[in-house]
Amino acid sequence: MNYKDAGVDLEAGRSFVDDIKDTVKSTHRSEVIGGFGGFNGMMRIPTGYEKPILVSGTDGVGTKIHVAELEATGNPSVMRGIGIDLVAMCVNDVITCGAKPLYFLDYICTSDLKLHGDLVKELVNGIAEGCKISGCSLLGGETAEHPRRSSMVDPIKDIAGFCTGIVEENEIIDGRLIKEGDVVIGIESSGLHSNGYSLIRDMLWRHKIFLRKGYEEKWGGGKIKDPSPTPELLNPTIIYAPLVADLLEEFPILGMANITGGGIPENLPRCIPDGLEARVDYNSWKMPDLFSKIMLLGEIPEEEMKNVFNLGIGYCLVVPEEVVTDVQLRIFGHDLQSWVIGDIVTTSK
Repeated sequence: MNYKDAGVDLEAGRSFVDDIKDTVKSTHRSEVIGGFGGFNGMMRIPTGYEKPILVSGTDGVGTKIHVAELEATGNPSVMRGIGIDLVAMCVNDVITCGAKPLYFLDYICTSDLKLHGDLVKELVNGIAEGCKISGCSLLGGETAEHPRRSSMVDPIKDIAGFCTGIVEENEIIDGRLIKEGDVVIGIESSGLHSNGYSLIRDMLWRHKIFLRKGYEEKWGGGKIKDPSPTPELLNPTIIYAPLVADLLEEFPILGMANITGGGIPENLPRCIPDGLEARVDYNSWKMPDLFSKIMLLGEIPEEEMKNVFNLGIGYCLVVPEEVVTDVQLRIFGHDLQSWVIGDIVTTSK
């Protein structure tokens, strides 16, 4: 008996590492030390900082990856978008304090690397693309095999990412300068981003909502024809790092929130100091049709929608009222829409 008999192909693993080498190295900033494939990754602290603070964050894409697997059958490139999602989920958290992304690490767990190598390679391609958008290096990662566990049902078991950024100590944005009368700007999302997919999966399988036309509902003994979700569910998450870096060069950004799981009600308060709260007007922007469709077909109450999905707002800024117009013009210059969605008020008793 050998390792391959147990389900782990060492040669496939070595071949995979060789295949992704150039992709990974293409993301490396000048501060990266050493080559590819070592026991660790090393990077110099960029010059120009007097009191540099390192900022870290880790996240995954949840069950979105399993929705994507349905579409990826015969089309592995779908996984590239999931790789971008993974970077976005980590980077968009790290930049909320004003940090610039430095490096990224990933963890990918597959049931069979030889069988699903094309999917994993596309994941890495997407991660590399996300790193380039963010300006950070893909410094290392781990690709694990968990064999003999429904390898055809869930070819990718799970993925996770880890990002480290850097910010000057006296430039940290933590919301402490927010005051009554400041304005909340909401920036558009590209769709669901990477949250709420357990509910979407329930709609797909239990209620047969969002499956493509041509789907045949045959399970016992029959074959499923095109059991894939509509593409609108798989838009990659927007990476806001280039926009935020640009805004910070010129404008006083007092607070930022990445709108992920829990929606605006859970995430926006995280950047606002005690004694204040955000008064959000949900009628100040048009909820994208995708969310209206989810709400209607899933018979989901409005409050539940607010607490699960981003509803078209992927990132929020808190700024002084006098810079709102200029900030929105700069956001528009990045091909993104934004709306004034609320203001800061004293906490109601």
